[in-house]
Amino acid sequence: MKILLVHNFYQHHGGEDVVFRAEKSLLAGAGHEVTTYTRSNREIDGYNWLQKASLARRTVWASDTLAQVRSLIASARPDVAHFHNTFPLVSPSAYLACRESGVPVVQTLHNPRLLCPAATLYRKDAICEDCSAASHWPAILHACYRGSRLQTAVVATMLAAHRRLDTWKKLVDRYIVSTDFFARKFITSGLPADKISVKPHFAPRSQLKPADGEYALFIGRLAPEKGALTLLKAWQSVGHVPLKIRGDGPLFPHLHSAAIEHNLPIEWLPRLSEPDLTHVFQGARFLVWPSEGLYETFGLVAVEAFACGLPVIASNLGAMAEIVRTRVTGLHFNSGDAADLANIVAWAWAHPVEMRSMGLAARAEYELKYTPERNYEMLMNIYSDVARSASRATSRGRDLLNVAIPS
Repeated sequence: MKILLVHNFYQHHGGEDVVFRAEKSLLAGAGHEVTTYTRSNREIDGYNWLQKASLARRTVWASDTLAQVRSLIASARPDVAHFHNTFPLVSPSAYLACRESGVPVVQTLHNPRLLCPAATLYRKDAICEDCSAASHWPAILHACYRGSRLQTAVVATMLAAHRRLDTWKKLVDRYIVSTDFFARKFITSGLPADKISVKPHFAPRSQLKPADGEYALFIGRLAPEKGALTLLKAWQSVGHVPLKIRGDGPLFPHLHSAAIEHNLPIEWLPRLSEPDLTHVFQGARFLVWPSEGLYETFGLVAVEAFACGLPVIASNLGAMAEIVRTRVTGLHFNSGDAADLANIVAWAWAHPVEMRSMGLAARAEYELKYTPERNYEMLMNIYSDVARSASRATSRGRDLLNVAIPS
């Protein structure tokens, strides 16, 4: 099968970039002809003032992307186009190039940007669902995207324009979400249920961890919505449990100084290569995944832990509650409750036999749901389905977007 992969990389390396590269490698390794169209937000650093002034417009409709994807399709002749991120440089204009050529479109929804301009459903340290499919005015009012009303208005305009054009329903043949929880959220927001497929992400195979482990482990962004403050507060009560942290973010200076002040047994790890990171997983007793007030679309770090036979202590919210089965593959605590997290950590540290059993169950869960082989099978089923059922009418695309947008 010939596959076109489309992705807009972020300025700072993130989970979406990891998944894009992993799926590209998976497909190429299976012998498929993979063509990529990528943009990077680092391009913006080199823009002149005129190009920067045009960013708002191109977020809604990028004419250069439309032309480039048209040309790429003409030469590569893909059977399916799989989009990961279009924001902001690719823009939804690229969908039209596919529809014109009869190439079915698959879009992975890595985050809830269709529901929330900030793509977090999080504001002022709490879950926020003030915006609706019909209006993103609350996000503009609260400057939810990058703390800027102007930049939030740009994103909200893009969402509103394509909602009016019915882009999300008419130009995308299939959406991929990683959990049932988010499938329900998007269906409730108005996306057609028959266009949504649930396919989790995958992690490379790892050897089963050889021993109980000598420390607890946290891997993630050091930010309030990721539960970093709750983690720190909890560790003030479980100072006998060694903790390794791999991550950076806005809270790093505060967390680092507070850990020193309270003499906490925390080791801060630098960015690691994949083999070195696997070694860190192998040496842990359990992973802590304390995200709070944030609808995580998935938890790749939890799946990486499962691959090593490492149980996970997670918040009892959304994807965390779905991926981690309490007292089977890990344990849950009340989101944002440092005292509850401390109690769960203390129990887990004192019961290595039970945690070892949960780790074995986590590895079994990985084998069932999260291996590269299983993911490839699910991905190909989706591609084959849309390739069979998508319309090949090349004239339909312009009729769907009958507005005066230059191409």
